[in-house]
Amino acid sequence: MVGIVVNENEPIDRALKRFKKKYERSGVLKEFKKRAFFTKPSVKKRVKKMKAIRRTQRTEAEEKM
Repeated sequence: MVGIVVNENEPIDRALKRFKKKYERSGVLKEFKKRAFFTKPSVKKRVKKMKAIRRTQRTEAEEKM
């Protein structure tokens, strides 16, 4: 559960901004989207493999520069 303590004389806008930042960094939304539907293990494996390929291509491209 994500929460913040609002200080005295702190504007609501600033408190809301702090909450949003903390919420994003905690990964709650990402976890919710991941659990929203079932993905087969074979699809998870394929996605993981594709991410690894993209990551290695990106590092190779950065090394060439």
